[in-house]
Amino acid sequence: MNGVQIRSAEKALSVGTWLIVSGAMLYSILTVTPLMAAHTPEKWDWTAPILPLVVDAAVVIVVRLDSVLARLGGHGGAWPIALRWMTGVMTLALNTADSALKKDLVGVAVHAVAPLLLIVTAETGLAYRRAITTAVTALEERQRAERERAEQAQREREEAARRQAREEREHAAALAREQREHEAALAREAAEREERRWREEQERQAAREAAEREERERREREREQRERERERAEREAAERREREAAERAERERREQREREEQAERERAALLARGPAAEKLPEGEARAIVAAAFTAGLSVRQAAELCGWSVGWVSSRYAEHRDPAAGGVELAIASR
Repeated sequence: MNGVQIRSAEKALSVGTWLIVSGAMLYSILTVTPLMAAHTPEKWDWTAPILPLVVDAAVVIVVRLDSVLARLGGHGGAWPIALRWMTGVMTLALNTADSALKKDLVGVAVHAVAPLLLIVTAETGLAYRRAITTAVTALEERQRAERERAEQAQREREEAARRQAREEREHAAALAREQREHEAALAREAAEREERRWREEQERQAAREAAEREERERREREREQRERERERAEREAAERREREAAERAERERREQREREEQAERERAALLARGPAAEKLPEGEARAIVAAAFTAGLSVRQAAELCGWSVGWVSSRYAEHRDPAAGGVELAIASR
């Protein structure tokens, strides 16, 4: 039997024991409570369930502590035995008392089943637990002896393996020394070949670097030449653009002066016409009003020049004062 089976048996014993104890306690409370109520003053009827609960609590204590002691392999002495039998006898007496007082033998036998089963279960469970504890102890002793034998065999195997490993290491060390000496000779030869190859490589590298340096210097000279040519071309282009911009600005200033002179001549011609004998066409009147506004003439003077009313001329003056009304020069130039 292994540990799993032992634990399964202990679990089955524990579950069965507590099922029997729980059922016996419930049955005892239901059976003894009416008896206690019949022999208790009426105002104390509520205390009837206390006595069966106390007795059954003692049963629970006995069963629980017996199981713990049995698991530990201990023995509580005479008092636990006395308590176990006393609680069993009390439970038996309380359960059969009512039937015994009524001289009901069948009732006595029926009500004695649960207490007797509880007493026998407690004793049997204790015996089972002690037997299981003894078996577990013996099993642990056998397992410990087997572990010791296995450990001894393992130690012997490890010692043999260490001896063999030591011999193998010594043999391997000898082979390694020979191998190292051979590798050292090969390494010296390789180092000599590597040194010769390195010197040759250094010479080739120096030649390549010299060629590359000359090539870089040549490309640098060409790049500087191209840079100087590009700067000269940019400088000439910038000077040409400056000359063109200066000529264009001068031409625009000259054209602006010509336009201003032309506008001034047109305004002078309009204002030199004198007062109008009759109302002029609106387009011509607007041109005269614009010229008068630019020249700073009063509204009345402008009205005399174009022949229109002072109110209409005032409206046109207001339009010329408002930037959204349009440029005066553009109106004059359109004439």
